[in-house]
Amino acid sequence: MQPLSSFGSFPATRLRRLRRWDWVRQMVQETHLSSANLIWPIFVIDGKGSTEPIKTMPGVERMSVDLAAEAAERAASLGIGGIAIFPVTPPGLKSEDGRHAIDSENLICRATRAIRERCGDKLGIVCDVALDPYTSHGHDGVIIDNYVANDETVSILCEQAINQARAGATVIAPSDMMDGRIGAIRKALDDAGFQHVTIMSYAAKYASAFYGPFRDAVGSAKNLGGASKKTYQMNPANTDEAIREVALDIQEGADIVMVKPGMPYLDIVRRLHDSFSIPVAVYQVSGEYAMLKMASSAGALNEKECVLESMMAFRRAGASCILTYFAEQVAEWLNVAE
Repeated sequence: MQPLSSFGSFPATRLRRLRRWDWVRQMVQETHLSSANLIWPIFVIDGKGSTEPIKTMPGVERMSVDLAAEAAERAASLGIGGIAIFPVTPPGLKSEDGRHAIDSENLICRATRAIRERCGDKLGIVCDVALDPYTSHGHDGVIIDNYVANDETVSILCEQAINQARAGATVIAPSDMMDGRIGAIRKALDDAGFQHVTIMSYAAKYASAFYGPFRDAVGSAKNLGGASKKTYQMNPANTDEAIREVALDIQEGADIVMVKPGMPYLDIVRRLHDSFSIPVAVYQVSGEYAMLKMASSAGALNEKECVLESMMAFRRAGASCILTYFAEQVAEWLNVAE
C-alpha cells in the first residue's frame, strides 16, 4: 500500500486541530448555555412548610407558597432567568367553567405575590394562562355541546391574565391553544394598564403523549380521564401548521413563542428560529424529565452529561429560553463550572 505521505500534505484540512485541546474547543464553541437561559417550572399547593413528592417525576415536589418563594430566591441567586408557577387546585374549587382562575386569592396569585415580595425583579415570574388546573373536566377551556368553546374560553382567559398581572406576574404564558387568544389577552392587559407585561405564547403546543407526569403533578389527569385535547392542541404530524400558528401569534402581539414538547420537536424549534426574528422558548416537558431521571437512576445514562447535552441541543436548535425541571441542577452545575 502506498504511504499517505506520498500524497503530499494529506489531508490539507484537518478539522481535528480545533478539537485537540480544551482551550481551543472552548474558543471555537458555537453554542453557549447560561443560567439566564433557564426557566424553572414549579408546582404550588396549599399549606405552609409543606411538600408532596410526585411519583412520576422523581426529585420534583409540589410545594407550599412559602417554600415556593424560597425556591424562587434560590433560583435568583443561581442566575436562573425565571420561575414558572403551576397551581395544584383543591378539587372542591374546580368547576365546569374554571372560574377559580380569576380569583385573586387562588394559589397562583398568592404564590406570585409571595415571590415578587421576596425577589422583586431579580427574575421573571411566569404565570400559566389556561383553565385546565381549575376545570372539573380537566380541559383548557369551557365545554359547550361536548366541545371546548373557543371564544367563551378566551373571554375568561383575558380575566385570568389580568388577575395574574395584578398579582405581580411579569410574563403571561397562555398555554390553552385557543384561536385569537394572544390578541385578546394583549388588548386586555394594555387596557388594564399592564402594557409592560410580556406575553410568552405556547404557540406550537402539540397534543403529545409526553405530558402525563405533569397532569399527575397538577391533579388534572383524573379529571381529564381518557379524554383527548386533540381538538385544540396541534397534531404531532404537522410542521407547516406551526409556522401559521406562530405567525398569527406574532401578529397578535406575542413577545416570545414557545414549542412544547422539547426534544422530539427540535425540528420545529429550528424552523421557527430560522423563519422569525423573535425569541423562541422550548419546554422540556415532564415526560422528557422523567425519562432522563429514571434512565439515569437505573444506571443507563450519566444524568449530568445527558441533561447538559439536552440543554445544549435546545440552544443549538435556536431556543433562547428553556423551561426545564432540571433548571436548579443545571444552574448549579454551570456555576461550579465557572
